[in-house]
Amino acid sequence: MINWIAGFIVLLIKSGLVLGILLLLASYLVWVERKLLARLQVRLGPNRAGKFGLLQPIADAIKLLTKEDIVPAAADRPIFLLAPAVVALTALLMFAVVPVGRDLVLFGRSIPMVISDINVALLMVFALSSLGVYGVALGGWASNSKFALIGGIRGAAQMVSYELPLGLSLVPVVMLAHSFSLVDIVNAQAAYPFILVQPLAFAIFVISAMAESKRIPFDLPEAENELGAGFHTEYSGMRFGLFFLGEYVHVQVLGALVSVFFLGGWRGPWLPGPAWLFVKITIVALIMIWVRGTLPRLRYDQLMAMCWKVLVPAALVNIVITGFVILI
Repeated sequence: MINWIAGFIVLLIKSGLVLGILLLLASYLVWVERKLLARLQVRLGPNRAGKFGLLQPIADAIKLLTKEDIVPAAADRPIFLLAPAVVALTALLMFAVVPVGRDLVLFGRSIPMVISDINVALLMVFALSSLGVYGVALGGWASNSKFALIGGIRGAAQMVSYELPLGLSLVPVVMLAHSFSLVDIVNAQAAYPFILVQPLAFAIFVISAMAESKRIPFDLPEAENELGAGFHTEYSGMRFGLFFLGEYVHVQVLGALVSVFFLGGWRGPWLPGPAWLFVKITIVALIMIWVRGTLPRLRYDQLMAMCWKVLVPAALVNIVITGFVILI
């Protein structure tokens, strides 16, 4: 009984720490992105709220919390209210299986540096990613707006399509690690990170992950010059903030997954494991911001052609080559 209570307390502490850090980093990732995009466009970016604009995320949070939460009269109210929570919650839950460091020994007991080390963690990540589609699709449909509906349909088609190359790109990683556990995948990279032997899988995963996160050049579900704001056009206040939060938590989760699958996760010299994971997540997030500030939006036919005509065949060929190399 005592062991169960102690384990439950440890679980609550780990969950609280991960949730707090994710929310804090998500808020300041917005500040970093606005600053970097401003520099790329020869602007200053946020510089009014606090020194260098560092209090801007707090000001934005206060603004979203105090704005009126409007529900359109013709909207499907229950689904309209729940859709933003689905997007934010699925993004947060994916981090539950990401290992952040070596096991911590405390009072003679070994505490895993992961909220839940399950042997099918990879499948859980894909299951939660699939559930995120519902938040986008239902949010657009429940708004009873043509622009939001088109954005929701685009989002559903895009996310479902790009889940296929995303999953196929990780088959060689599972073949090399012999496990679906993210902890085992990190441990399998003790000698070398998988990016050295799977550069094609890495490229396919990163492109598909950016499409899953609906960021430029893959932001067709929003496409503000066509659809206003896309699937969340009718949202205001903190419900719009939950869509926004889900996007930036998703960026962090994708950075963590890229690190775990291809960059050795928390492994690295000199620095402690969590610091290495943070550095790798930051590098991946900065690359995604750089791409956003550099490339124009794709047309919808280009978006789908890239998925079905380029990424899926390349991922299948990579699986065959990897199996052949392992076999010989």
